[in-house]
Amino acid sequence: MNFDAGWADGARHWQNMVGEGWSRMLATLQAPGVGTLAPAMQPHTPVSFDRAKLEELQRQYLQEASTLFAQGPTAAAGASADKRFAGEDWAHNPLAAYAAAIYGLQSRTFSALADAVQADDKTRARIRFAVDQWLAAMAPSNFLAFNPEAQHKALETQGESIARGMANLLHDMRQGHISMTDESRFQVGRNVATTEGAVVFENELFQLLEYKPLTDKVHERPFLMVPPCINKYYILDLQPANSLIRYAVSQGQRTFVVSWRNPDETLAGKTWDNYTEDAVITAIEAVREIGGTPQINALGFCVGGTMLASALAVLAARGQEPVASATFLTTLIDFSNTGILDVFIDEGFVRLREMQMGAGGLMKGQDMASTFSFLRPNDLVWNYVVGNYLKGETPPAFDLLYWNSDCTNLPGPYYAWYLRNFYLENRLIQPGALTVCGEKLDLGQVKLPVYIYGSREDHIVPIAAAYASTQTLPGKKRFVMGASGHIAGVINPPSAGKRSHWLREDGKFPATLQDWLAGATQQPGSWWEDWATWLKGHAGKQVPAPKAYGRGRKFKAIEPAPGRYVQQKA
Repeated sequence: MNFDAGWADGARHWQNMVGEGWSRMLATLQAPGVGTLAPAMQPHTPVSFDRAKLEELQRQYLQEASTLFAQGPTAAAGASADKRFAGEDWAHNPLAAYAAAIYGLQSRTFSALADAVQADDKTRARIRFAVDQWLAAMAPSNFLAFNPEAQHKALETQGESIARGMANLLHDMRQGHISMTDESRFQVGRNVATTEGAVVFENELFQLLEYKPLTDKVHERPFLMVPPCINKYYILDLQPANSLIRYAVSQGQRTFVVSWRNPDETLAGKTWDNYTEDAVITAIEAVREIGGTPQINALGFCVGGTMLASALAVLAARGQEPVASATFLTTLIDFSNTGILDVFIDEGFVRLREMQMGAGGLMKGQDMASTFSFLRPNDLVWNYVVGNYLKGETPPAFDLLYWNSDCTNLPGPYYAWYLRNFYLENRLIQPGALTVCGEKLDLGQVKLPVYIYGSREDHIVPIAAAYASTQTLPGKKRFVMGASGHIAGVINPPSAGKRSHWLREDGKFPATLQDWLAGATQQPGSWWEDWATWLKGHAGKQVPAPKAYGRGRKFKAIEPAPGRYVQQKA
């Protein structure tokens, strides 16, 4: 039988095939568990569809499927708008292009079905998330049998690419995560985290790094950075050209940074109170003592910002004001809008985590890293599956992705408490609802000036959630919105000349981000210079730069930066 005759013969069965496909789609969306995403979440919520909308989607699906089948593989060849199928090998291989076209039809239909679900907002978001994960995993580019680029490479290298791919797979299985970069090209302290400094204090939770001044004079108020403890601090010090730490030092700020210890079983019982009292507040006091000043300036990034806000509320409850100003970078304080992460959080999920590790244990860093990667599965998972394993490629050296793979554990009690009291119950913004370190928290008493930064495309801290801090913190405020995402928006040095930021100079902070944007203006380039000017206004007069690290016998140089703690692996 020739190809055309075989194709015509198959057409007799097409209507039954697409009808069966449609039925499977509906069954998948309505199956128990699709809207739950985790075994501890609430019992399956029944979903339904608007009948008229469902009939229209079915009609459209059958029409497009029939047209696609009638045209055959040859008609499907050509450039694709989807970057996964945009290469010449896809365009010139009719069967591969046809597989991509069928996948595109199924993807559009599944996505439309997910959008047509009649249920509460959370259930709809969970269904859409689950559908997106399934669609990302089932792309034909992820399979050697359907990927013409991988096949071409295998033939071109006489199978060597397949052998390298298997070696890459075994390597990644041994290390416990997918390689996003050539990790052998980086070493902390050698070509990342290289700003000169010393460890001047340490306890079981953190090391305090002080950096060598780059100017003859420094501002009298020292400056402390509190990075997130779910990552390592050197995202703020990747390379000299994009180091926010080095930039702060070059602006005459006497700069200190918290470097978190990577928790092991000896820290498995540590709580939010421990991290607030024995880390953030202890670091604030150490920097204040070393500087010999009654007040310092502080910055918190992501979860580090939430911890800083919590610590400032504890200090305010004690009648203490050791911090003159605070900067919050992509920080959640009001957890009303937690973006895509909300699909994971409900009473059942939080209760499970409390049962597993609320009294002790570790939240493994690799588990958390995998969760964040699957928030962008095509870019952070399947892209590397194809490159590393199907094509046998070594990913290029990239400092940001090296840092991203250098994950950290969290103490279970800390993590479980954080989930319930912030993500689930949003109690930080409720006056008196939380007791931390023996003090009832009220952010209304945290009246210091604040600089609040949010990234427009942030999927971890949505920009509206970053802006919500302006409605919670009562002191004098400055809010800035930057372009790009959670990391790229923050790590945007002026010398790069990239992206934009938005400012509003009338001092007004309306209830919503959209209303604030109505009075804001777009500025080219980085927000760093605006922040540096603001920080100088709170840093006091200039004094001669210190000639040595630390102060007296209590705070002596223990070892060179970046120190031991940041070297510890999860």
